[in-house]
Amino acid sequence: MRVQIYYNLHKKCLSVRHKGKVIKHADSVLLEDVKFRVQPAGRAKVLREKRKNVHAYLSGELVEDVSKDIEWMPKRVSYNPYKYETFVDRAGSPVFEAETVLVKGKEIFAICA
Repeated sequence: MRVQIYYNLHKKCLSVRHKGKVIKHADSVLLEDVKFRVQPAGRAKVLREKRKNVHAYLSGELVEDVSKDIEWMPKRVSYNPYKYETFVDRAGSPVFEAETVLVKGKEIFAICA
C-alpha cells in the first residue's frame, strides 16, 4: 500500500496517510521505493509566516511498523525549510528518493540507490 508519512507536530508522532486520509499514527515506519516530497508553496508559507505546517512528507510502500535497531541504515536524512529546499543528507546534498527508509520519530534513515 502506497502511503505518505509526515511528522505530526500536535500528536508528536508519525501520521500515515493513504489516499488523503490519515489511517493511523505510529512511532516508527518502514517504507520501500520512497520519494521525498516538499511542496514549494507550503515551504514559502513557512518562510513568510515563520510558523511550521505540513508541507514535506515521504511517499512510499508501507512495509511494516517497526521498533528495531536503526544501526543498519547507512544514511541519515533531514529537512529544514529555513535552510534547504529539499530533504538532504548530513553533507547537505539533496535526497529525492531511496530504496528503503526507516522513519523513527523525527529521525529518517535511508538506503539510497
